[in-house]
Amino acid sequence: MPHTASRHLAEGPRVAIRPFTREDAAEFTARARESRELHRPWLFPPATAEAYAAYAARLAEDPARAGFLVCEKDGGAIAGYISINNIVHGAFRSGALGYGAFAHAAGRGLMKEGLDLVIGHAFGPMGLHRLEINVQPGNTASIALARSCGFRLEGYSPDMLLIDGAWRDHERWALTAEMRACG
Repeated sequence: MPHTASRHLAEGPRVAIRPFTREDAAEFTARARESRELHRPWLFPPATAEAYAAYAARLAEDPARAGFLVCEKDGGAIAGYISINNIVHGAFRSGALGYGAFAHAAGRGLMKEGLDLVIGHAFGPMGLHRLEINVQPGNTASIALARSCGFRLEGYSPDMLLIDGAWRDHERWALTAEMRACG
């Protein structure tokens, strides 16, 4: 089931990050369906082949987005996914992170390792300066991941994002290249 043929963009001790591919659809969607209870009400990853194809195409074709699969080095299983959205270059050089672990990988530290790799890739080859994470206040696991990777809480935005048919409040967390260099 795991797809291991793709080139890794970065590797850590237990995980590697790589782009989404069409070949990942079956594993990704199966893991999304298996992880529904973990993800709700925070995340709604693509759970069908059609939804996955559309999502992966948006990540590949839109220059304001980048997508990464977090894969276990031992066997190549997809542990989770991370996207950088709303990428702006020029003087801003910023992007907004979104991420989700799959149930079989939750609580094992794999997403922290994967997020650290994506941050390094964003601040290195991608040339970004600032990353933001917008998290619903009740999503304690996501907040803990942001905090563990060095993000600082910068504010609170009521009715910020439309999720599952309702406008949801979010905490805004951020990390700059300089903060990471000092950490």
